[in-house]
Amino acid sequence: MISLETYILITILPPLIVCLVTPFLSNNANLRDFLGPLGGIISSYGAVEIMNAVLEGKAPSLNLLQIADGIKIGFEVTPLGAIFGLVASVLWIFAAIYSVGYMRGNQEKNQTRFYTFYAMAVHAALCIAYSGDLLTLFIFYEVLTFSTYPLVAHKQNELAQKAGRLYMSILVGSSVIFLLPAIIWVWVITGSLEMSKNGVLDGNISYEYAPYLLAMFVFGIGKAALIPIHKWLPAAMVAPTPVSALLHAVAVVKAGVFTMLLILTNVFGIDFLSKTGASTWLIWLASFTLLITSIIAIYKDDIKARLAYSTISQLSYITLGGALASAMSTQGAALHIITHAAGKITLFFVAGAIYVGAKMSKISELNGHGKSMPLIFLAFFIGSLSIIGVPPMGGAWSKFFLMLGAAESGYLFVLVVFSISTILNAYYLMEIPARAFFLKKDKEIKVKIPTLIIIPILCTCFLTIILFFTMEPFQNLTSIMVN
Repeated sequence: MISLETYILITILPPLIVCLVTPFLSNNANLRDFLGPLGGIISSYGAVEIMNAVLEGKAPSLNLLQIADGIKIGFEVTPLGAIFGLVASVLWIFAAIYSVGYMRGNQEKNQTRFYTFYAMAVHAALCIAYSGDLLTLFIFYEVLTFSTYPLVAHKQNELAQKAGRLYMSILVGSSVIFLLPAIIWVWVITGSLEMSKNGVLDGNISYEYAPYLLAMFVFGIGKAALIPIHKWLPAAMVAPTPVSALLHAVAVVKAGVFTMLLILTNVFGIDFLSKTGASTWLIWLASFTLLITSIIAIYKDDIKARLAYSTISQLSYITLGGALASAMSTQGAALHIITHAAGKITLFFVAGAIYVGAKMSKISELNGHGKSMPLIFLAFFIGSLSIIGVPPMGGAWSKFFLMLGAAESGYLFVLVVFSISTILNAYYLMEIPARAFFLKKDKEIKVKIPTLIIIPILCTCFLTIILFFTMEPFQNLTSIMVN
């Protein structure tokens, strides 16, 4: 019988092995490109087994290094970690297949380097998901930043290098200035870097100082992309579209909001936040970010830029759900990690397909091209419905729980914010398929989209629907998380 410790290794090691082996396969492109999907399948198997163990009330753990009392490097899977681990590993399969089609179809240079760092980023994301303490979390949070920098700057032109510098300066700077001192503060007042289901701060910190510690964590977790630390995300859209998909759905921003939600639940604790009101200011900041970035998205003509601002807005749903500090809102925030990932990776896949197949990147160029790419734009339509929260798409569940959580918390203005945001979501997302299917074509173009691009799009599109009918185990995980 395979132990739970082994299942953790089965989940986190495949992307690391792919990362280490890939540089030696530059002369064997087929084998090199096969490793990613294979690694994703193996990791997903481990993630499913771990999720099942957590559902049974177990807590899989693996201690790598004990540094001192209360300070170690190791893994201990929480219900939230089980969710993020499954999301990252499963979506890696589709992202890896898509990457092959995109990189070959667009004749991108330095593909071996690309796949090497891509796998490293997935490894870091999975280690973040299963982190059992703040030190392990911080280490792999930084590994994720440094492993994705070569991906953001992949094209190596002036624009890509500028984006890469902004990416590193914001993410590394926020970590060093805010996140690391916040972690040290927790260690000083608790004597440990371990986390707990009900938080670790109650009785260890004065209520008046709790909002300041929370602010250090919030602004230290730059990957959550709250205003004003969001600029790196739109800038990073100069990277190849598979990188955008990685940033938005598989690893980076999901690692950010996962970390945010983990801090809110397992460091502060939702009862502590509710009792002290320490997160009240965060409710207002997340609400502002949610609305203003939705408005900005409307005015973006570049497809990926519009999707980037959409992501910032949707991430704020997750932060807001945790900040509301109710059981229902926290469950909704956790579920939104899943549903947004499936929907948004579909939309970015479509953006890349349009670029590879038709060399178009502007929304204003899409008029009438729905007949040329019907499956592609249909997938975008379905993925958009999930992001908006329309049944029977998976996103309906997370939005529903978030709305109930806002009502449960007594923040009725948040319900208004959610409603306005939903209208804005519908406007800036539905414009794209509407232009494609209902407006007159401006010019005739020849469209050729590789099969390896189309297949992942259809799979993730189908996944957004499947999630609506298979949400029960994830709901059970979130219930364990808050009870």
